[in-house]
Amino acid sequence: MDTSVDQQDIPSVSDDPAQDGAAPAGETSRGVREVLVVAHPRRPFVRDSAQRVLDQLTAAGIRPRVLGDEAGQLDLSCAAVVDADAGAAAGVELVLVLGGDGSLLRGADLARSADAPLLGVNLGHIGFLAEAESEDIDDTVAAVIARDYTVEERMTLDVTIRKGQELLGRNWALNEMALEKGQPGKLLDVVVEIEGRPLSRWSCDGAVCATPTGSTAYAFSAGGPVVWPSVEALLVVPLSAHALFARPLVVGPDVMVAFEVLGKEKAVLSCDGRRPSDVLPGSRVEVTRGAHPVRLARVRPNPFTDRLVAKFELPVEGWRGRSRPDR
Repeated sequence: MDTSVDQQDIPSVSDDPAQDGAAPAGETSRGVREVLVVAHPRRPFVRDSAQRVLDQLTAAGIRPRVLGDEAGQLDLSCAAVVDADAGAAAGVELVLVLGGDGSLLRGADLARSADAPLLGVNLGHIGFLAEAESEDIDDTVAAVIARDYTVEERMTLDVTIRKGQELLGRNWALNEMALEKGQPGKLLDVVVEIEGRPLSRWSCDGAVCATPTGSTAYAFSAGGPVVWPSVEALLVVPLSAHALFARPLVVGPDVMVAFEVLGKEKAVLSCDGRRPSDVLPGSRVEVTRGAHPVRLARVRPNPFTDRLVAKFELPVEGWRGRSRPDR
């Protein structure tokens, strides 16, 4: 499985332009600001949007970076092409993602490795992680150019696979870790551990451990609660478990959640729907609060409630709000 990048191996970007006499974040020693633009420019609409963003950044004196596997569809006369690896965003001011949640999660990998803020424009479907919609793309780029945005930190997960005393792999997630059955028609047999103690044994399709950010993703589809991003907690949600006690759980942010795989069936572990890895019987998956958060850039600090209403098209007709002022 992929090994998550050690933060200390990546030069961090200072939020204070004056710190130690350094250039502002994302600005080279020659005074050129840089932004990594991540997109999948295979659809004409996405390609045209990405090209417009590149042109706007360039016109403002900002040098865009583009991933090598996305560069073939774009005019790169004013952009730098970089490899799609952990160093792609090193030293940039911002990672700007154009696409849906899948693209945002790919961008989160790159942004977290470089401790750079991540800002998404939704060109997909729901796009819960995106800060803006497609019709707001010009205003969003204008905010980036003016540095008119704030940055908030989102919890992540650190995921470790062990078998006995042997460390088999490490991973990380912004949304969730999913442990799922490896064979169709077969149930996965796991023991769930919370706070170092066994909680229950589930015969199930799998289990999800999610952050509050991921509570509206896979965990939500599996029946878990929506948790506001400002809450610090871990969610544990069983997938179609055959057990007397198989309810979604919300536990403290500093608690270790572990799953021990029993029986004869292997499991498949994925983080944010990516980086799959086999987990063999007798192995143990440990999930803890991530040591390194993902930094999300915000250009519209609207309440999370508004985002829920907009994304899920919730009925709020008839709401009047407070009918009288505070006394």
